[in-house]
Amino acid sequence: MLKQQVYRNKKWLDAVKSIEFCVLCGCYCQTQPAHRNEGKGMAMKTDDCACAALCNQCHYQIDNGKELTREERRILLDKAIVLTVIQLARCGKIGVMKA
Repeated sequence: MLKQQVYRNKKWLDAVKSIEFCVLCGCYCQTQPAHRNEGKGMAMKTDDCACAALCNQCHYQIDNGKELTREERRILLDKAIVLTVIQLARCGKIGVMKA
């Protein structure tokens, strides 16, 4: 089985950080890219395009919080990733390239 290369893109992460509010709780703050917590190993993060713009509190709850199950945390982060992509598109930070 071929090992796929992990997608890294500083511009993508900078675009995520530029979102001025947490996509989950809505607080206006300095957001941080929160990567998915699966498929990791040897301190490797998942693809940069699978991250969400979260505040410190929401990021902590998804990564370390004890109130949610692992499945609930993954579902919540998946929702946050989709909301992040939507916000990036609305801000004109991502789009479709012309052929």
